[in-house]
Amino acid sequence: MTSSRSLPVVLALPALALAVAGLFHPHTLVPATADRWYVVHVAGLLAFPLVGLALAWLVRGRRDPVAWAVRLTAYGFAVLYTALDVIYGVAAGDVTRDMAEGYRRSADFSAMLRTAVDLGEVGSWSLLCCAAVLVVDQLGRHGVAGLPALALLPGAWLVHRDHIFSPGGVVGMVLLGLATGLLARNLAQTRGPSDATNRPLGAS
Repeated sequence: MTSSRSLPVVLALPALALAVAGLFHPHTLVPATADRWYVVHVAGLLAFPLVGLALAWLVRGRRDPVAWAVRLTAYGFAVLYTALDVIYGVAAGDVTRDMAEGYRRSADFSAMLRTAVDLGEVGSWSLLCCAAVLVVDQLGRHGVAGLPALALLPGAWLVHRDHIFSPGGVVGMVLLGLATGLLARNLAQTRGPSDATNRPLGAS
């Protein structure tokens, strides 16, 4: 079982790993960059869903409406943003690296990319909603200790605007990771070691 000391680090890692990946993310998808584009997004498949899971962990064991709003929006981000990663990242990268320079994208290929963008847009708005709900929740429940939640909003906005592209998306993921880790640490300190491991499911 993960200790209360290491768990905040574990929960921060997915977003921080995506920030690192963003440093290597090409800004355009063309045959010359397609291999790196493909690799970055395959790695992203392992991390994007975990960002949503980490945010949902902050309300673990609770059954109030606010907690469910956090879970649902975190789930929306995890599923729909991963869909963007699969289609516009992995699939499009794989197809593009087999194209010749000077290629022209087919209408079907462009339509596939538009579908991916639409799914990602809903996913990133879900992340923004999740961040907003967590800000209200954490400040209301923990006061000053909940202040790290404020970093979730600019973090989510930068991801919404810039994906994980450097520099904006990288900064956004760093903010999400650090805020999640700090909130998890504060929650563990508030509940205490025995409470964090022994509290029954559903207790607030």
